Amino acid sequence: MGQIGESLGYSKVSINTCVSLISIWNFFGRVIAGFLSEILLRRFRFPRTLMLTIVLALACVGHLLIAFPAPGTLYIASIMVGLCFGAQWPLLFAIISELFGLKYYATLYNVGGIASPLGAYLLNVRVAGHLYDREALRQHMAVSLGVFGGTAAPPRSISGELKCMGHECFRLTFLIMTIVSFFASLVSCILVLRTRKFYSQDIYGKFNMRPIEVDDEQKGVPSATTEVLRASAPTP
Repeated sequence: MGQIGESLGYSKVSINTCVSLISIWNFFGRVIAGFLSEILLRRFRFPRTLMLTIVLALACVGHLLIAFPAPGTLYIASIMVGLCFGAQWPLLFAIISELFGLKYYATLYNVGGIASPLGAYLLNVRVAGHLYDREALRQHMAVSLGVFGGTAAPPRSISGELKCMGHECFRLTFLIMTIVSFFASLVSCILVLRTRKFYSQDIYGKFNMRPIEVDDEQKGVPSATTEVLRASAPTP
């Protein structure tokens, strides 16, 4: 977020504010998603998979606000991206436990957690980093040839690293992230359709069953069989 704000011409104070907003709303996203999905599921049978689809679709809007920025939209995008990123995890792990049970939950939990480092490497390093460096090099070559134009400030080099300035630095990156999030929401829609029958019932009903009544022998009351055995026992 620091490089994004810097490329769009935000001040250091504004950049620090956006970073803080992502962290704060990441936390709120985790709390709200878990609490709200539990209420909606218990009272209205609203499936968690559908809520996950809504969160993924909302993330597309946040990515588009960064891809096509306007003055001040980075603050809104920081809130939306932080909220959606935080909300995905409690929903994902709750869905895993509900659909697959708890027998292999530890394994499935860590399999689901692979999405974070894998996505960070592919989208952050291979996509965002590569496209940023390519655009920075293009701007640097344009400045060297004296043909750099537009409203963005010319790129500067600090510690031997090229800096990219302007809307184009991260536009293609967040368009790709929007496509990925939209595809994920479509996959989640398929999951909603396949699990609609499961979530239409009371999935927590088995946990609300009344305990089995203890028989007379367990309560300490002698049963008929016990009385017969006592009667047939030899008298000392």
